[in-house]
Amino acid sequence: MAQTQPGTGTSRRAFLRDVGITGGAGAMLATMGALGMAPTAQAAQREKPFRAPSAGDFTLHGRAAAKVVVVGGGIAGLASAYELGKAGYDCTVLEARDRAGGRNFTVRGGDSTVDLYGNRQTARFAEGQYMNAGPGRIPQWMVTLDYCRELGVPLEVFTNTNADAYIFNESAGMSEPMRYRTAKADVYGYVSELLAKATDKGALDKELTTADQDRLTEFLKDFGELGDKMTYEGGDRRGYRTVPAATGTPGVPLGDVPSASEVFASGVGRYFSFEFGFDQAMLMFQPVGGMDRIPQALTRAIGAHKVRTGAAVTRITDKGHGVTVTYTQGGRTRSIDADFCIGALPPNILAKVPHNLGPGVQRALEAITPQSAGKIGLEYRSRWWELDHRIYGGITETDMDVSHIWHPSHGFHGERGLLVGYYNYDKDADTYAALTPKEREKRAVAAGVKIYGEKYRSELASSFSHHWRQTPYLEAAWHDTPGGPDDPRYGPLNEPTGRVYFAGDWLSYTDAWQHGAFTSARRAISKLHARVLAA
Repeated sequence: MAQTQPGTGTSRRAFLRDVGITGGAGAMLATMGALGMAPTAQAAQREKPFRAPSAGDFTLHGRAAAKVVVVGGGIAGLASAYELGKAGYDCTVLEARDRAGGRNFTVRGGDSTVDLYGNRQTARFAEGQYMNAGPGRIPQWMVTLDYCRELGVPLEVFTNTNADAYIFNESAGMSEPMRYRTAKADVYGYVSELLAKATDKGALDKELTTADQDRLTEFLKDFGELGDKMTYEGGDRRGYRTVPAATGTPGVPLGDVPSASEVFASGVGRYFSFEFGFDQAMLMFQPVGGMDRIPQALTRAIGAHKVRTGAAVTRITDKGHGVTVTYTQGGRTRSIDADFCIGALPPNILAKVPHNLGPGVQRALEAITPQSAGKIGLEYRSRWWELDHRIYGGITETDMDVSHIWHPSHGFHGERGLLVGYYNYDKDADTYAALTPKEREKRAVAAGVKIYGEKYRSELASSFSHHWRQTPYLEAAWHDTPGGPDDPRYGPLNEPTGRVYFAGDWLSYTDAWQHGAFTSARRAISKLHARVLAA
């Protein structure tokens, strides 16, 4: 076993680990930068670029396009039919719900749902107001944006983080919310002060060279806004009680800087690493007018007559030479024969569909477990969060059971607006789902009043709540795939079983994102297309 050399990377890793535990990913990455240890820009490793099937492929190979039935009209199913359609495949999409898009669901005035508890809701949102009940944001590196460009879906910025949004940790004893910028300044300030003091007292001599310590100290002074004595005393990063204005109004910074102990006890630092997540970092985007502009554009490109809604699949039969899919529509049992089938339903739903694909497929489907999440849209008669709180977009974080409160990233300065009053998961989502829609509204509003004040209740015009575990034909917000999609147990799903292929975000490393659905669909149709050309 090699002896660890003092002052080398092993000790530095331990040091950086401690920084990360104390101050979050932001402090750790910034410290790495100060020490010259952050990764330099390198050419990213890219997988082989996707090439869509084309009619010319068949001309070159002397083959004919096949007939494909796609089970499930979510993003993966629609993307499969769209890409195959470019080459002339005869595709039919079967979707059990009355609309395509799957978990891409934008709620507008007049939309109605009935959940598995029997709760019926009809949205009463005003014209132009909507809630993205499923996906609500798109990172700029995801192929979802490529499809928006290709399909002509216009985009606008989604504000994922906002310095003036709030943090409110009730369980930590907070009696009023704190601005994100204030919390961040305090946490980074005290983390910087403590590291500077540790460096000055020689506590890091074994971990860092003298030159490293000098660079770290210089960085900490700027990163934490430390004074000449390397202590944190607050500053304008925390915000202002009176903002700077014209001559005679230099501004009054926020006072009453809490102690380091109070700051760390508040738990506000737990939220800062969120913005450094690869899938959560700004800039992020949303389609103008609602996320469902994406499945709508896909449906138009495929041909609306090829997407059969209200068609609930009841059996999938592989016949060796082809596939027969049985379904019910309008009270009648029907069937469709095709050369191939793409199973793009959620795995928990596919597992309930009778088939002859073997026990390996069934075990694999059953190993993937559905997860819970819910949202409530609260429409208000005025945009009081802009007028009274100066909050334009972004997310308020809280440890209450509403979890996240989203401010709209569109319609600024309009007359009305809609907040996502909770976006919660797991037990919190299940608890809200068990309530009636009116009870959900009452509970969510009571939590919001603690943060924003009485207008959170008095200005409310209407609400609409949606919970994915209780949504017929979906019954999941996303899925847990133990071991990851490359685990051998999912082999029967990653490769065709007879003439049946599978696609969905649950067969990707970006489950719960449309990117996962698009890339999984690309993988499945590429394999199918290659098989047809080689036949």
